[in-house]
Amino acid sequence: MASNAMEGQRVASGVSQLDRLLGGLYIGDNVVWHDDAGSLASVFCLNFIQASQAQNRPLIYVTFDRSPKNLLDKLGPLAEDPNLTILDCFTYGKGAGSPIFLKFYEEIESECQLIPVEEPRDMEHFTDALYGVHATMEGDVRFVFESITGMQELWGGEEHIVNFYSHSCPRLYELNTIAYWILEKSAHSPRLRAQINQIAQVAIDLAIKRGTTSLTILKAEKRSLENLHKPHNYWTKDLTVIFDDERRTSRRGVDLGLRLKELRSKRGLSQTELAKLVGVTPSTISQVESNLIYPSLPALMKMAEVLSVEISSFFQEQAEPKKRLIFTAAEAVEVKFPDLPSDAVLAKLLSPVDFDPKAEPYLIEISPKEKLPSHFFIHKGEEVGYLLSGKLQVKLEKAAYTLREGDVIYLTSEMPTQWENPGPGVAKLLWIKVK
Repeated sequence: MASNAMEGQRVASGVSQLDRLLGGLYIGDNVVWHDDAGSLASVFCLNFIQASQAQNRPLIYVTFDRSPKNLLDKLGPLAEDPNLTILDCFTYGKGAGSPIFLKFYEEIESECQLIPVEEPRDMEHFTDALYGVHATMEGDVRFVFESITGMQELWGGEEHIVNFYSHSCPRLYELNTIAYWILEKSAHSPRLRAQINQIAQVAIDLAIKRGTTSLTILKAEKRSLENLHKPHNYWTKDLTVIFDDERRTSRRGVDLGLRLKELRSKRGLSQTELAKLVGVTPSTISQVESNLIYPSLPALMKMAEVLSVEISSFFQEQAEPKKRLIFTAAEAVEVKFPDLPSDAVLAKLLSPVDFDPKAEPYLIEISPKEKLPSHFFIHKGEEVGYLLSGKLQVKLEKAAYTLREGDVIYLTSEMPTQWENPGPGVAKLLWIKVK
């Protein structure tokens, strides 16, 4: 059995804002997705697969509900990866060994490996096949199980699911894997969902109501989260997932709690980090941002100092734009990218934190020989970058591009999955977020 020497290693999920809310994935995590509609978890799984492929990690996709042809169509370009193995429990399961599904194996040409499980209704046979495939792989193998619901339909009863999951979850943890498990909420009893949550390291609820999708973190072991049990609305386009938490709502006055959260987030500080710098508890910051308490004047003054703003900024939506033609170098402030390694990238917001222009300028420096596992930001606007010095490589989906000094990169809805500085010196990038 593999040792847990890798335990605690942080891994990108492929969705930057999810990493920010969750505190990242960790080797050993079993992540259960409670899906309200049976289709909401798909985009998170696809991003997880894409991130795993960008990190050159092996991934086993276990399908009980989709035929291999249907799954390959769903995966699209992601299926053309030799590190991907599909464990097909559909063909001899729900497909009942029909010739129409077996014929697929005679005609298919794919870069990924396809393995049909001949007796998927036999839980022991399936388990042997699963860990037999895993034994041929090295490193932190990733898994996607689609789905717990499909397993139950094939195995006939929740007690079989509890038995399998209660044995597999700890085993996968010890084997230094990361596993996504999809569960359709309406198909299972509250008792089963509670039992699975108790065993899993991470549990996430995905809901849809009146056309609005939301994500709620139900459980996240070994993390101190300010976002636990709080629904976060989000929307998707293709593989892009954008959360709507920071969207301002029209209101007559300025909400002090929301304004503090906006300024804190702009600096890239967590509630815990801000609390430490101000000298209060994280609970105090949380209660202020939730408008449950009002901060004392000394605390408010310290918050303004830490965030590099005037106290008046807490009571207005943006700094008065009149006569603000020039911003000095002294007004630039360092910002953090919470989901990126701090020793690999440095960033400064070149305009004041409490100024809200349509174009927001940043100076970003990426250290030599460093890779960033995700993009700097996630937002709904356009972005423009100008490479001042050095050399950078950027990945967009499965394509890679090289930027040299003087080159410009223009993004609309694209979201880079990796930045890399291959050169011997620091790469300096002028980056503009356009709202």
